[in-house]
Amino acid sequence: MSTALFTIQALIYIVPILLSVAFLTLVERKVLGYMQFRKGPNIVGPYGILQPFADALKLFVKETLKPSTASPFLFFFSPFLFLTLAITLWSLVPLPNTSLNINLSLLLILGLSSLSVYSLIGAGWASNSKYSLIGGIRAVAQTISYEISMGLIILSILLWVNSFSLKDINEIQNNWWIILPYFSLFIMWIVSTLAETNRAPFDLTEGESELVSGYNVEYAGGPFALFFIAEYANIIFMNLLSVLIFLGGSSPFSETPIISSLTIALKTLLLVFWFLWVRASYPRFRYDQLMHLTWKNYLPFSLGILCITITVIILLNGNIPNL
Repeated sequence: MSTALFTIQALIYIVPILLSVAFLTLVERKVLGYMQFRKGPNIVGPYGILQPFADALKLFVKETLKPSTASPFLFFFSPFLFLTLAITLWSLVPLPNTSLNINLSLLLILGLSSLSVYSLIGAGWASNSKYSLIGGIRAVAQTISYEISMGLIILSILLWVNSFSLKDINEIQNNWWIILPYFSLFIMWIVSTLAETNRAPFDLTEGESELVSGYNVEYAGGPFALFFIAEYANIIFMNLLSVLIFLGGSSPFSETPIISSLTIALKTLLLVFWFLWVRASYPRFRYDQLMHLTWKNYLPFSLGILCITITVIILLNGNIPNL
């Protein structure tokens, strides 16, 4: 019975994720189109609303090609691993209840999100192409660099909240949002999520002008679509995580589960729109600028705020809380 219930819960959250990813691609193309004074998709279905399904059908019926010199198992396993990790992360989100009720949910999210590096470097190496290999190496360096800063940012917040549970972090913000005392950390966090999800202007792993599409240059059809779906699922998830950690979660409308879920969804949509706005506004960074930003700006600043947080907590409580 428990296995059947878990399967039903999995389907209940997997299907909306796939639908939201499909329509996010449509919204992105529409928003970028209007920002660039053009229409965007408007042929397939009314106002182009069926365009994502046409694109998905086109990709999945195409022949799946593999370079003759590529590593067969790793080549096809990497996109599957990437999508599996992206969907697994959603089971830890309290909307309004988690599928996996774990006290260390935030720690598990950091661990699972860092595992996506293996799928990117695996895809880059298994393709046996110098462009995809460079894209995979860039993905590793970029993700590791920004996850250090993100970990320090989260550590400062965890010291205040005294819990690794997203549910506790959401509930403690009923009275005040964490963004109020930690606005500078929020700015660093939201920019780091851009780099973590390989979005413009930090999409160095997919730099078309340099790497001919980067780590997925040798992929076509279904495996390419899996990378695409996982990337957009991660975009929505990271914005949702930002809402839960910094923007009060379901606050101030948390009376019923439906209203609280709608509140979180609306805040997440606003952050997703900000992601699209950034893509339309800024050119791609150089790689040395990307590394300079995290190692010489974000890392020292987040370390400084962590030290200040520890000092204030010791002055107020006399000791550091046990997480």
